[in-house]
Amino acid sequence: MSASSRQEKVDEIMDRAEAALRRSQWFEAERLAVRAMELARAQDDFGTMARVALPLQEARRQRVQEALGAKKLTILESGAEITEDMPLKPGCYLVQPPAVGADARRLRLAALKHEVPIAVMCREPRSRLGLCPVVAIGMVTVRTRIEPPKAWDKPDPKWFVGAMEQLGDAAIAMLDTGIELDRQIDFVLSALDSVPDHEKLHQLLGSLCREASKGFVRSQHADALDEELAGVDESELAADIEPPTKRKRSAED
Repeated sequence: MSASSRQEKVDEIMDRAEAALRRSQWFEAERLAVRAMELARAQDDFGTMARVALPLQEARRQRVQEALGAKKLTILESGAEITEDMPLKPGCYLVQPPAVGADARRLRLAALKHEVPIAVMCREPRSRLGLCPVVAIGMVTVRTRIEPPKAWDKPDPKWFVGAMEQLGDAAIAMLDTGIELDRQIDFVLSALDSVPDHEKLHQLLGSLCREASKGFVRSQHADALDEELAGVDESELAADIEPPTKRKRSAED
């Protein structure tokens, strides 16, 4: 596949993503924007990545707003089984021991698969200083210690939202601004895999990509990716962006 053909494919995907946003289909828009971001990164097309960052941020922002709008905070108690097929309702979910960060990620991915708007946080046992460690697992591990809720067993939604924000801020603080710009971008992409609902991370990604688009020299690694992608059939790429099979919603959903 030529570079121009790949660019046309990215443009086509983004047209579909933006159309999904206009229809308020946040999950479809997010899936498409993520795929467009992956393809643009494979081409070192940082200008396109900067353009994709905003609709990706918006799709996720709207999804999170629906979750928060449910005004329901569920604590997954000890012994709760977290599986890909567990029944979910819109709202906020707080995962805590014995469940761990990997369980919170499994829960978030299950909700994306079934298109249920939820927000997920994982907290660990209170530290010796009385702080509350929160963690996100993905391509990188993000962890920080924050003030605990006033009532440990009954955290309020305001604390939950604040915890989400502080976890994303911790991911930003992990960025090494002294490394090459493309490596900074890759770190932010990895951080977004772990903390996808943080708006400032998306804004940082867009800013770095705009800076890189002004004059970034392609690496030998990128040339190797071009050769690899040249052998990929377009129908395979199209299959990658098809939405997952939706489960039947019950009346309670």
